[in-house]
This record gives sequence, C-alpha cells and structure tokens, in this order.
Amino acid sequence: MTKPLRLASLFLFTSALVAPSLVYAQTAPSTPDTTGTPSDAAAVPQDQAAPQEEQAPDVSVPGGDAIVVTGRRVNVARDTPQVVSVLSSADIARTGEGDIAGALSRVTGLSVVGNGYVYVRGLGDRYSLALLNGSPLPSPEPLKRVVPLDIFPTNVVSSSLVQKSYSTNFPGEFGGGVINLTTNSVPKESFLTVSGGVGANLVTTGHVGYVYAGGGHDWTGYDDGSRDLPPALAAFFASGEKISSGNVDTQAIAGQLINANNALVQRQSRIGPNWSATLSGGTSFPIGDDMTLGVIATGGYSNKWTTRDAIQQTSLNSDLSTLENDFRRVSTDNRIVVNGLLGLGLEYGDNKIRWTNLYIHDTLKRARLGLGKTNNNAVTDVMQQDTAWYERQLINTQLVGEFKFSPEWSLDLRGSYANSKRKAPNELTLEYVRTNVASDLYGAYFVNRLNNGNNGDAHISYSDLNENLYSAGADLTFKPVTDLALTAGYAYLKTERTSSRRDFQFTAPSSFPTAVGMLRPDLLLGSAIIDYYNIALIDTNEGAPAFRAELKNHAGYGKVNWQVSPELSLDFGVRYETAKETVVPVQVFNTPTGSTAATNLDNDYWLPAATLTWQFRPDMQVRLSSSKTIARPQFRELIYQFYFDPDSNRQYRGNPLLQDSTLVNSEARYEWYFAPEQRLTVAGFYKRIKNPIETFITGSDFVTSFANAPRADLYGAEVEAVKKFALADWSGSNFFAERYLIAIANYTYTQSELKVKAGDQTRMFAASSTLATDYFQDGSPLTGQSDHLVNFQFGMEDKASLSQQTFILSYASKRVTSRGLANSGQPDIYEYPGLNLDFVMRQGVKIAGRQLDLKLEARNITNRKHKETQTLGKNTVIYNNYSVGPTFTFSLSTTF
Repeated sequence: MTKPLRLASLFLFTSALVAPSLVYAQTAPSTPDTTGTPSDAAAVPQDQAAPQEEQAPDVSVPGGDAIVVTGRRVNVARDTPQVVSVLSSADIARTGEGDIAGALSRVTGLSVVGNGYVYVRGLGDRYSLALLNGSPLPSPEPLKRVVPLDIFPTNVVSSSLVQKSYSTNFPGEFGGGVINLTTNSVPKESFLTVSGGVGANLVTTGHVGYVYAGGGHDWTGYDDGSRDLPPALAAFFASGEKISSGNVDTQAIAGQLINANNALVQRQSRIGPNWSATLSGGTSFPIGDDMTLGVIATGGYSNKWTTRDAIQQTSLNSDLSTLENDFRRVSTDNRIVVNGLLGLGLEYGDNKIRWTNLYIHDTLKRARLGLGKTNNNAVTDVMQQDTAWYERQLINTQLVGEFKFSPEWSLDLRGSYANSKRKAPNELTLEYVRTNVASDLYGAYFVNRLNNGNNGDAHISYSDLNENLYSAGADLTFKPVTDLALTAGYAYLKTERTSSRRDFQFTAPSSFPTAVGMLRPDLLLGSAIIDYYNIALIDTNEGAPAFRAELKNHAGYGKVNWQVSPELSLDFGVRYETAKETVVPVQVFNTPTGSTAATNLDNDYWLPAATLTWQFRPDMQVRLSSSKTIARPQFRELIYQFYFDPDSNRQYRGNPLLQDSTLVNSEARYEWYFAPEQRLTVAGFYKRIKNPIETFITGSDFVTSFANAPRADLYGAEVEAVKKFALADWSGSNFFAERYLIAIANYTYTQSELKVKAGDQTRMFAASSTLATDYFQDGSPLTGQSDHLVNFQFGMEDKASLSQQTFILSYASKRVTSRGLANSGQPDIYEYPGLNLDFVMRQGVKIAGRQLDLKLEARNITNRKHKETQTLGKNTVIYNNYSVGPTFTFSLSTTF
C-alpha cells in the first residue's frame, strides 16, 4: 500500500466496506465529494503523488455513501483492501447498455446468463449477492432469491462495484462475489436532463409477430383491471373448497375465464419499434450556516419488442436417437419498464444523512404459437398457443447515516425496507392436433381435444408472489493511530416471501363433438359452449398450491485493517452469522393436504477472511486473500411443488431436503498501475465447494429438480489490461490534439468439476434413490460455467468534448444449462453463447444553441444466435435455438 503521509489524503469506502477497513483521513475536516470530483481541501506534495491517479467514481458501500477524496485522485481498484472492479458512470456510458446487467457483462470474470442473472467466475447466480447502496434486495422472481439485474435501468445507477474477495462486513452468503449498485448521488449543481431514444431489431421490428388484445392500456405496463380474478374464481379461492371434493360448480368458474381479449392470438404483420424516454433533475441548497439539503429525481419509461422463432426439442432416449418433442415456437414479447428514483441528502459538518427511494415496474406481455410433434408421433401435428402477462415490481426505501464524532471515532447506521411483487394472471395454454390421416374425417383440421381427461389440452394458471425484506446494520470504527483501524459491526436481515400458483385444466365429457373442437379458443371455451357441453375444470395443483418462506439472519463481525509497514498491509476479520430458513406449505383448503414436506434450516457459521497486500514498488503490488463463505438453497428450490418457467420452457420441482453449501476461497493477484488510468492485473483463484446445489432432469415430463452434489472444485485465472494512446503523439492535426485511443481487454479461464464417487449419497425427497451417482457425473462442470470469457473494448475518445466511438467484443465458451435425464446416461445440455460484437458512438453537438448528447448503438452486429443442444455421437437434440438479431438504437439527451 502507499505510505502513511500519502494515505493521509485518502478516505476510502466509508462504513462497512471501509468502516471495517482502515480509513485514512486527514485530521483537518474536509468536504466529501459525492460526485467523485477531487477536493482541494489538501494538496499532496508532488514527490508523494502515486504513480496512478484517476478520478474516483461515486461508489456506495454498506453503511456508507461514497468514496471520499481529499487532496488527490484515487484508484479504487488499487487502494481498496479487497479485490474489486468498479464500473463508473463513464464506464457504463461507454458500453451504452440500457440495463446494469449488460454493463456488468464487460467486467472481468462476469457473465450474464438468462434474464439478467450475473455469474461471477463461472459460479451460478446463487453465488452472486446483489446490494443497492449497501443494502440487500428482494427478488421479484418465483424461481430465484437472487435479483435479476436487467430490471435496473442504467439511468438509476451511477456506478457499480464488484468485489470478488470476501470481507466480513458483507453477508456470509458470498460465493463468487458481491455486486453493489450505487444510485445517483446528490448533485453539486442544479440540472435537468431530458433524453429519449428509438430502436429497431432486424428480426423483430417491421416483421411478423403475434399479439393478443389484453387490457385497454397494456402499453403502460399496468393492467386496467381486465386481468382481475373473475367473481366466480375469486369466490372459489375464498371458500377453501377443493374441486376434487365435488362441491364446486366448476362450469360457473370456467365460463368466466376465457374471452377474446386473453385467448385470441392474432398475427401482426409489422411489429413496431422500441422506444424510451427519461427525465432527471436535481438541486441542492443551504439550510442555515453549516447544513446543505440536496434532492435528485429520475423517471424513465421504455417499451421494447422481441420476437423469437425457436426450435425446441427433447428426447427420452439415452442415445438421443429419437425425439419426444419437436417444435417450432414463435413468441413475441412486449416488455415495458417504468422506473423512478427520489433521493434526499442532508450534510452538516462531517456528517451525512441520505434517504433513497427506488421504484421499478417491469412488465412482459407474451403471445406464442408453436407447431410440431409430440410422443415421437410422425403422423400427428400439434399446434400450441400461449398467452401470458408477467408483472414485476420493486419498491425500495433506505436511510443511511454517517457520523464522525472525532478523528478517532465514527459510526455508520443503515436501514432499509424493500418489497417485490410478481403477478402472472391468465397464463393460458391450449393445444390443437391434426392427424394428417386421409381416412380421418378431421385429419385436415386442427382440433382441440378437451375430452382427454387428465391429458386435456387447455390449461390456465394464476400465480402471485409477494416478498418483503427488512435490513439494518451498524458499524463503529475506532482509529487509535493512523495505521490501524478497528471495526465492530452488526447486521440484521429478514426476508418474508409468500408465493402461490393455481393451475386448472379444462375437460369435457367423452361425448364432446370433435367438430366443436375446431372452434377458435375464445369461442371454444366461451360460456355458451361450456354450459351446453358441460365443460368442467380440474385443479392440477391441489397438493401444494402455495408456500410461505422466511429467512432470518443475525450477524456480528469484527475487522482489523493494519498498515504493518509502508509496503505491507493486512486486512482481516471474522464474522459470526446465524440463519433460520423456513419454507412451509400454506394451507389454502379447508381439508388439510399434509403431503408436502416443510423445510427448516437452522445453522450458524464462523466465517473468517483475510487479505495481505504487499506494495513492493510504488506502481506494483501483490495481494493474497483467503476466506470461508456459504451459499443457501433458494426458496423455490425447497418446496416440493411444480412450477413452469416460460422463459426456458421447463418445469421445475423443489427438494425440501437441500442443505447449505460451504466454500473455501483463495486468490493470488498481481497488479501493475503503469500510468494514469492504465493497468495490468493477473490473478489466480481456487474454490472448494462442499454440497454444491446442482440441477438435474428426471422423469418423462422433463422436470428439473435440485440436489446437493458431494463436492465441487473450481479454479482459474484472469487477466485484465487497460491502455491509452494519445493520438497527439502520432499526428500534428488539431483534430487529434485531445483525442486518444483506449483499449480494455480482459480474459477469464475457469475450470470446475463435480466430485462424485461410488457410494456417495445425496438427500432427495420422494425419490427411490439417494445415490449421488444416479444424479451427477464425476468430472462434470458446474451449471452455467464457461471455460473461457473474453471482453475487449477498443475505441477513440476526446478529452475536451463528448466524443466516443467504441467497438465492444465479447465471447463466452459453451456452458451447461441443465443436466441430462437422470439414470439414463444422457449428456448434459449446453448453451453456446459464442461471439458478440457491438458498436457504440456518443457525440456532443450544439444545435440552435442547445448542447445535445447523441448516441448510436449497434448490437449483435455479427447476428449471434442463441443455441442450446444435447449431443451424443452423431445424434443432436436442439434444446432451444433462435436468432437474436442485430439491434440498432438512436437516442439523444440534453441538459438544461
């Protein structure tokens, strides 16, 4: 690390990241710079200036607000005691991404899988922890307890810190890393910014898609009441009766469920463009002699269309020689995101109080048609139709206080409440068949077979999720001398989730006429047909239609940061954490069900962590770190209940007998900061995981479930380089006087292996075998892990004015998305992310005396496709394959 005199000009990571870390500050008071601009409070002598000096981004940490800079610019990645990567607002702007998940995919060792789930160093999303301004977040996803980061628009995030080495101020549920998002801070100057954009995808925009009417103003992302529970269904839910009891008039319920608005899928010849708009503003003003109040507000709206023409196949055979299902499915999604942020900040002396409020409403409206074959039937065509509406919402409010009583004592307090909701009413699936047999009277027509009993071909579902998260913490730091800081902290977290899903199947008597089955869905299942032909409902999820889950966590920790010598520093601590995690079925019927197991995990852990940093040259240093952390099962994984994920077209079922995973982590890292804002880093890492939670597929219905594998090892290396080239050195032209080239490259190599030997056991609920070898193969990689991750950015920027042109290339090698069918010897299912090339250009121009920021984005220039397959020998099953398509977006903004 740097010498004490040099460190006297640095105050890094107030509260829990540095509160538990050593905070170097001047004795004389200085004004924190929440915008990241260096303060002039104290000048560092030139001979003591660090080799690397760059502007510090506004990075929030647990219990704190921002990096505080007093007297010189600071390199966060170098001077923080832990291994961190920081995306500043400038970095996010350079990538041009619309959500923070996309921006994070450019960070060394990070990849984004599925809908915004971030994987750190090849570990799955369960091993990533997401925080907002240092406080945990609830998830709006029924299948996850982690937060999909694609719901966070970049306009509400000013920076993002990724910490890959564990420190005890963070929750113990830390596997690959923690991702801490910082919202925009209180401004130094008043501003008002208006921006808007329009875009097109070459696969979707202007091409054929499928839609359905839905509600009266679905374009807003809010339902107008059209999807409220029909009166008969609401009364049935309130009654507590079971359909299987025979005491329910299901015809009355069924007659109110289907109409032309939610069941009639229509062909739209041209899908419209994508568009977005954002309004941001802020100001600050003095209150009294020594107090400043600031306010910042942001509101945004985006409307995006996506059409996927996908091939989806499955096989039951161990050699994949025949297909059980073979479909082409075309889906059109309309995604609408509404967001808002309101922040208030009060500063007096060296004390700060900050109140931040965030609102995100994310809606997906889907229409899908599929044509194919099932059950290896060569003479029967099957047409499937789906309509759905998924409405997710996140509300977060948090209060943070930072108080400095003296140069030796400081206290940080934080508290937050967050609520997430997800509603999915009227998920409707219908299936029509055509025999293609000449002798069959109706072989030339598609017919819905409602009289198939339990194998009927019309289903409707209603699901609801509500999650509350309460968190609080306090950090007390004592600095008896300049080179030593002692921190004691406490953290509390309580998560409460209630989730329900009700699934119904329409069924008709055997006398139901085939000719009537040719009617379109809204007529076929209209009240007149239902009443006349006695069409009824079957409740297909009477076993466990709802569950309640809770996680209650208490933690205390101590942390020491000691500058042993001018070259050597040691950061170490220990965390004691207790956690109770319960998942229990909710009794929704008058007659108890009692067939579903509950889960009650009650564990406590001692979690040590240490990092040693040796700065053997002013511009070079080596870090060694080691720690112990844990990973807990997610709520949905613990309930023995079926759930269908429409994004992956897969059905899931939990395992109440899952256990916590424990991880031992170690890393060695070399860092060279050879010039301002330029660096080279090389690192090697190793993780040993006991009882990792992995997925597998079982049964003829391709149900994905979960189990603890005995052990897994993960190891790898990563390298990152940032280099700038001043074009003025190469050209005498005034055009290049302030321009420079920038190259940012990072590469991560990861290997992981499941360790399974004969006789190893696992815990399975309602299963005939507990042998681990029946579910996992020794040597298989962890789910979601790519051996190779590459990111490369190359562009030109102008120091004097806004002018950026950047090519962004990324590559991820194949990774397992799901295991092959258990007990059959099938190979795993692999995704092939491949190579992706983007181009982002930003240019400041002045039009009619108004300064404008113009941005042009070209995404997926090489037309990379989504591809998931199973392969064994010459046989290949296309699990999910579709064209993503290039996307072009133009936007502009101006500040008043």
